[in-house]
Amino acid sequence: MIPFDFQPRTRIVFGPDCLQRLGELAKELGATRALVVSDPGIIQAGHTQRGIDILEAAGVQTFLFDGVQENPTTNNVAAGVSFAKEHAPHVIVGLGGGSAMDCAKGINFLLTNGGEMKDYWGVGKATQEMLPMIAVPTTAGTGSEAQSFALITDAETHAKMACGDKKAACRIALLDPALTVTQPQKVTALTGIDAISHALETFVTKKRNEVSLAFSREAWRLLAANFTKVLREPENLEARGAMQLGACFAGLAIENSMLGAAHAMANPLTAHYGVVHGQAVAVMLPTVIRYNGEAFNKLYQDILRIPVDLLDYPSVESGAGGLAELVESWVDQAGLATHLGQLSINGEKLADLSLDAAKQWTGSFNPREVDAAEFSKLYQSAMDH
Repeated sequence: MIPFDFQPRTRIVFGPDCLQRLGELAKELGATRALVVSDPGIIQAGHTQRGIDILEAAGVQTFLFDGVQENPTTNNVAAGVSFAKEHAPHVIVGLGGGSAMDCAKGINFLLTNGGEMKDYWGVGKATQEMLPMIAVPTTAGTGSEAQSFALITDAETHAKMACGDKKAACRIALLDPALTVTQPQKVTALTGIDAISHALETFVTKKRNEVSLAFSREAWRLLAANFTKVLREPENLEARGAMQLGACFAGLAIENSMLGAAHAMANPLTAHYGVVHGQAVAVMLPTVIRYNGEAFNKLYQDILRIPVDLLDYPSVESGAGGLAELVESWVDQAGLATHLGQLSINGEKLADLSLDAAKQWTGSFNPREVDAAEFSKLYQSAMDH
C-alpha cells in the first residue's frame, strides 16, 4: 500500500475552440487586468492576439509580455517581473508551449514572493499566496498546465532549476486542441515524445502511487494510439485532442510521482550541447527503459497490458525490450535522432554529462539506482547504439 496526498488544484476545461471562454474564466477569477505571457512563435501564429481580443472583449485590460525563449532563463523571468510591476495584473495567463507557461509561473513566484528564482529552487519555498494563473497550452508536450513546478534555467550557470510550490499550480488549464493544429511538424514530434516520456517514466518511478498510475495509464493509452496519427494527419482534430489530453494527464502524473533517469540525462545534454529537450529525452528514453527493464521488467510488461489501439503494439512478453523498440521506431518515424552520434555528441564531455546527470533531482526517483558511473555507461550506450 503506497500512501499519497492528492489535492487537485487545477480546473481543466477541454474542447475545440474553448479558447473563447478565456475572458469569461478570467472574470470568474475576479480579474479586470491580465498579464499574458507568450512567445514569438505563438504570437506569429496569431493565437496570442486571439486570446488578448477575447480577454479585452470581456472587459479585462490585457498587457502582453513576449520576452520568452525556449528553456526560459532567469533573465526572461526578471524582465517579465519588471513588466508586470508596471501593470499590476490580477491574473497571469501563460499562452504557449511549456516555456511560456514556465516563464509565467516564474514571474508569479517573484512578483508575489520577491527575491530571485534560485530562492525557490526545490519544493515549497514560497511563503505568500500567488496570483491566480490560467494556462493555455498550444502544444501537447510538457503538461506544465497541470503541474506546480516552473523549470527555469539560471542564465549564468545554465543549471535547470525546478522550482515547485503548490501555490504555483494554475487555477485553470484551458485545453483547446484547435490551437495545436498550427504547430510545425518538428514541434509536434518533439513535444509528443516528451509527453510519451512523461507517461512512461511516471509509471515506473519509486514514488508511483494509485493516483499517479491512473493518470499515467490513461496518458499512455491516449498518446501511444495517436502520436504517429498526428504526424501523418496533422489536421486530425480528434487525434490532436487525444494528444493534448494525454500530455495534460501525464503532467498530472508527474505532479504525483515525479520523473526518472531519462530526464536526469536529458537536462545535461541541453545545458552542454543545446540539444532541445524533446530530442534529448527521445535519444535517452529507450536506453533507460532497457536499463530499468533488467531489474523491473514486470513494470514494463504492465504498461504493455494497457489496451492501445495500435497495429504494431508489442506483446506483453516482450516487456522493456519491446517497449524500447517501439519508442525508438516512433523517434525514427518522427525524423528525430535515435542516438547521440547523430547529434555530433561523442565521449569528450562524458564525465561532465555523467556528473551533471547524477545531480539531477529526477534521477533519485528512477526505479533502478543510478549514479555518475551508471550514467556514464548509459550515455556511452546511447552513443554506440
